[in-house]
Amino acid sequence: MINPGKNFTARPTTDFAKESLFNILANSYDFESVEVLDLFSGTGSISFEFASRGCVYVEAVELNHKHSAFISKTSHELKFSQMKVRNANTFQYLKSCTHQFDIIFADPPYDMAGVDTLPNIILSKNILKQEGVFILEHSKNLNFFEQGHMIDYRVYGSVNFSFFK
Repeated sequence: MINPGKNFTARPTTDFAKESLFNILANSYDFESVEVLDLFSGTGSISFEFASRGCVYVEAVELNHKHSAFISKTSHELKFSQMKVRNANTFQYLKSCTHQFDIIFADPPYDMAGVDTLPNIILSKNILKQEGVFILEHSKNLNFFEQGHMIDYRVYGSVNFSFFK
């Protein structure tokens, strides 16, 4: 079990929501051929889940230096050589990102300004592969049903996932 310690300010995705998410993804993707971008990585738990399933490349982006250092240290301890950790502001990172990914996952702070713009930013950047999916974890206060590229919506307790293609 990965334990970041009590001083972490990140809100990790619940185990129930994470298990449900990975069950959905396992029906559509062969993880061993997938490249993943994990934005607002927090504790790195989503990145570690993807890496443990054999994804060929996992990039974790986290602004908090303490958190990104923890993710980096843990990925080395777990021998996840396919993981790259970036200590960066997600919105700034997205401006310069040119790599294409099969799965992009974002779990920003629920009350962060600009969360509602993430689907448009990501889908306009050409960083999601043709058959790829962008998954945004967000509060119940955000609604993307009118967003033209939204393909699915799931709720697991207080966790809401919106899926975009």
